[in-house]
Formats: sequence, structure tokens, C-alpha cells
Amino acid sequence: MRTLINPNQVSGNQNYSHGVLVNSPARFLFIAGQVGRDLDGSIPEGIEAQTEIAMRNLADILEASNMSMEDIVETTVYLLSREDNVGFDKVRSKWMRGLRPASTKLYISGLAHPHMLCEIQATAVSRA
Repeated sequence: MRTLINPNQVSGNQNYSHGVLVNSPARFLFIAGQVGRDLDGSIPEGIEAQTEIAMRNLADILEASNMSMEDIVETTVYLLSREDNVGFDKVRSKWMRGLRPASTKLYISGLAHPHMLCEIQATAVSRA
């Protein structure tokens, strides 16, 4: 149903794919940006704790749609600091288990709440 596109002539990274080709018919799920805010509204300190919550939120949304992390074909990540890159990638790798969706990472000046350190937006595709 999907093919990872990583041409040899394009410089790449082992953590993501340059493109993901999806052959329809399929179900598409567009997931709004998920942040490190817990169900009770609390925002823990540190990039790893916040990324853990954001990734868990993604997994819960996927499950509610009868999908899983394996169905993610694209992510966009927003980080406030380059210094948080290592901690973010550590937690992301744990959740993605070697999956390589097409991915973009941006470093920005702020998110919806001043204590938020990351936000993850995703698109998932599964068979219709």
C-alpha cells in the first residue's frame, strides 16, 4: 500500500524518508499538532517528558481511528530549541521503532503555551 521513496542521488537520513507513495483506495487521518500537555492540563519539565506525552497522544488518536504508528506516512515536528533535538529524537525513536515516515523538523520561537517545548503533527494512511 505504501512505498518509501529514498533515491540514492538525494542526501538522506536514516530516521526518515524523503517521500512516501500511497496507492489508494485508502483512509487518510490528518492529526493536529500534539503537545506535551497531559490530560489534566499539566505540562511537565523537559523535552523527553513532553515528547512522551505528545507521542502517546498520537498513538491514542491512531488507535481511536483503528490505526497504529505503522500507518503514519508524514510528520511535522516543531521544537523551540536545537538543544532539545537529542532528547526529542530519543523518545521519537522509541515510539517509531524504526519506521521512517516522511518528516520535517522546524525550530520555532514559540508554541501555544510558554512552557511547551515541542509539537508533532502527523498524517496516517491505512487501507479503506
